[in-house]
Amino acid sequence: MDAQESGPTAPTQTQIDSVDSAITNLEKIEAALPQVRGLESGDTELDDLAQMAIDSYKDLSELGMQVDSRYSSEIFNVASTMLGHAITAKTAKLSKKMKMIELQLKKAVIDQKNSDKEEQIDSIPEGEGRLLDRNALLKVLAAKTVDE
Repeated sequence: MDAQESGPTAPTQTQIDSVDSAITNLEKIEAALPQVRGLESGDTELDDLAQMAIDSYKDLSELGMQVDSRYSSEIFNVASTMLGHAITAKTAKLSKKMKMIELQLKKAVIDQKNSDKEEQIDSIPEGEGRLLDRNALLKVLAAKTVDE
């Protein structure tokens, strides 16, 4: 048999169907996931709560200074609790922001890895293929051995 050249093969119908199925499944999953909304409103709510707690702390501290000493300890205890609530609200807000930054960084890393893989695939040189029978292959190998 003579050597025959063959070009790149076209994708089969089953390969096309499997890719279409995968894309359809991905679209269904993305549609099912809830969209995150109202992230900024949570920040303002936490700021408002923290400010209310600080204002209450100030009011209770002033009240504690004006009442009898036997009642002031309980008032100062409540004032310190209010200050603790303000700190907790600010800490929750910062934690949420740090988590968002962490997720954005993880997404950036994943996107970078995906783009690197695409660049590696694009940089692979295309080859040529030939269909040879056993005798033709032996002739090609013998010619290379003689040349060396």
